[in-house]
Amino acid sequence: MGSRIWRLYLAGGVVAIAAYFLVVHVTFVGSLVYDLIGLSSVAAIVRGVRRHRPVRPVIWWCFAAGMLSFVIGDVLWALLDEILHVEPFPSVADGFYLGGYPLLALGLFVLIRGRTCGRDRAGLIDASIIATGLGLLSWIFIMEPVAADLSLSLSERLISLAYPLADVLLLAMVARLLTGPGARTTAYRLLAAGLGLLLLADIAYAGLTMFSVYAGGPVDAGWLLSYVLWGAAALHPSMRALSEVAPEQATRLSPSRLALLTATSLIAPAVLAYQHLQHQAIDALAIVLGSVVLFLLVVMRMSGLVSQVQDQAAQLDALAHNDGLTGIPNRRAWDLELPREMARARRQGWSVHVALLDLDHFKGFNDEHGHQGGDRLLKEATAAWRQQLRETDLLARYGGEEFGVLFLDSTFPQVADVLGRFRAVNPLGQTFSGGVAQWDGSESPERLVARADRALYNAKQAGRDRIETAIPPAAAGRDRPAESEALGSSDTAASKQEPSQTAPAVTHGQVGAGPRLGGHDPHDMGRRDLQSPAPSP
Repeated sequence: MGSRIWRLYLAGGVVAIAAYFLVVHVTFVGSLVYDLIGLSSVAAIVRGVRRHRPVRPVIWWCFAAGMLSFVIGDVLWALLDEILHVEPFPSVADGFYLGGYPLLALGLFVLIRGRTCGRDRAGLIDASIIATGLGLLSWIFIMEPVAADLSLSLSERLISLAYPLADVLLLAMVARLLTGPGARTTAYRLLAAGLGLLLLADIAYAGLTMFSVYAGGPVDAGWLLSYVLWGAAALHPSMRALSEVAPEQATRLSPSRLALLTATSLIAPAVLAYQHLQHQAIDALAIVLGSVVLFLLVVMRMSGLVSQVQDQAAQLDALAHNDGLTGIPNRRAWDLELPREMARARRQGWSVHVALLDLDHFKGFNDEHGHQGGDRLLKEATAAWRQQLRETDLLARYGGEEFGVLFLDSTFPQVADVLGRFRAVNPLGQTFSGGVAQWDGSESPERLVARADRALYNAKQAGRDRIETAIPPAAAGRDRPAESEALGSSDTAASKQEPSQTAPAVTHGQVGAGPRLGGHDPHDMGRRDLQSPAPSP
């Protein structure tokens, strides 16, 4: 029954509205039916708040107070007009009519604030554009003629101006509600429809009274149906979620929204064209002010869109160039940065070292501890290694459990010292193998990485948990058998180290003539150079 009560109320309200038009010409009866429909809306809101207990009940109490203020105005108007036979305009009834609008606006303000997570700058600007454009129309066609009508007394003009101003206030809140975030529930749609009918009925009434005296008619249907829709919205169970905070997300500029903003932005020139074609006096000041405000709001909106596009481009760039698991640069970023850094090193006269590292027996670790354990090892290893590097160095995930490290302007002992610290902080008791190659100043990035990869392969073939240095390009191209012999002798020397040493086993192949980079000759490094402490890069 609870989920159907709003339907019953809505259907009963439609029947009551139809009955009103049947008895509207009967003295007192029509006014009584009219006022009872308004009171039913207030009662329905109170019932809905007590039954559904929304998170922010103050919203609905403001709505109920606004509806009640309208009903009191209706009662006083009928009393003055039908019983006391006194001109009801201007009168105390207008005070209650006008007092209802700020109450409704206050409830909408609290509702909008409750539905918004953080700042919704785009929604606020869109609502301002709509309210400014429609407010300009209200001034040109409703408020200005009233203000210029000298046949009205001062109080009549002020009250007559207050009604469209109240509508503009409510219109601004409605535009903000419609352009803001939040769930579009049934209660939301019923409430929006009630607000729309209220504003349309007010505008129609203002237009009719400019040319004649209003004596009832279809406009009443708009006000009465608005009452019923407010009550139905409060009775619907989704009213509980109406003020829930919406997830923070970028405001989407849909085609319908863009069309609405475009139309309202063109209101000022459209009014100017209309007045010119109708040979009317041009309201230059209002049109200029409206145009300036609309132009500035559109520029602000465009600025926000540009910033949003730039932010999204930066996010896409980060997703494209960062590894999703470890957060470090990925293979694509490595392939882009390595040639750039090598070109910069050539200009600066810096040395360049490239190391390829491979976590030993990673597949077995992954099989034993599961994929979550393997992911943990990759993340903890990269986090620990990054702390040992300078800002100018680059650590990237080369693929799988293999990583690339780029050292700029470092000597080989410094590189060896950093890799030794890598080994000391490697997590979960795991080891890694590595290959290091120094750039000769002329070879391509692919050749440099290929030499480091060959050295890594030699380290893994030699038993893992060690680091091999690559043979310089000239020596490697001249004598391939010598490389195997040199690596073998280096391995033998490495095997004589004490097991308690924490530095990694670092070997290098046969050396030959090569360039000096960064003031250090990579081909004149003995075992003592590689094992002694060196300053951190």
